Amino acid sequence: MKKQIRHLLAALVLVLPLAAAAEEGPVLPKAPIDIQDTESLQRGAQIFVNYCLSCHSATAMRYNRLTDIGLSEDQIKKNLMFASDKIGDTMHVAMTSQDAKTWLGNNPPDLSVEARARGADWLYAYLRGFYRDDTRPTGWNNQVFDKVAMPHVLWQWQGEQQLQSVKNSEGVVEQKLVLVKPGTMTKLDNGRANTVEFDQRMADLTNYLVYMSEPAQVKRLQIGYGVLMFLALLLLPLAYFLKKEFWRDVH
Repeated sequence: MKKQIRHLLAALVLVLPLAAAAEEGPVLPKAPIDIQDTESLQRGAQIFVNYCLSCHSATAMRYNRLTDIGLSEDQIKKNLMFASDKIGDTMHVAMTSQDAKTWLGNNPPDLSVEARARGADWLYAYLRGFYRDDTRPTGWNNQVFDKVAMPHVLWQWQGEQQLQSVKNSEGVVEQKLVLVKPGTMTKLDNGRANTVEFDQRMADLTNYLVYMSEPAQVKRLQIGYGVLMFLALLLLPLAYFLKKEFWRDVH
């Protein structure tokens, strides 16, 4: 018994530094995820194929699965298929791994299950966390992913941010992103950043990445709600008549 306690204490000693390290870094905002919002998923899919799929693959996702979010096969073919002719194909890029290493330095990761690996909150913060950094080869860095190799492909939408040291209300100096040059989806109102439109588009893209990591979850949730309703309709009358029969002699 004492030996087991010693092993448990040793394990706790090893885990505590990791937990402390996990608390470091920026606080992640809560991503407004709703995979039942088909309009958001459709907008996210459009952003993904236009801005992400040129470098990143999604080899576990097939175009025809987009019918689950309310798109017809004709809409998918006309608006979302730029790298393939068959609707049953996976979302792959034409760029080869060798070309990617030559042009970009690294092969961009497959994004099929990135939402499950990183988490929706991390992705949402990452997409909004780019800022100007002249020390980086691309001219961009990210508050969530320091020294990221990826450039800010949506900078025209967001504009340019800088990472500045700002004192909060308690007098503590924090590293904060400040919008210094508005984009087409951001603006400065009396010196204050208004990023509502850009944030909504990034929420749509994050929502789609969450859906893409497990496309069956939409159907599964719909089936689950139907099963719960069926069980409720089936069991409530039985429970009522059982209660009535049980208490008949008492009353």
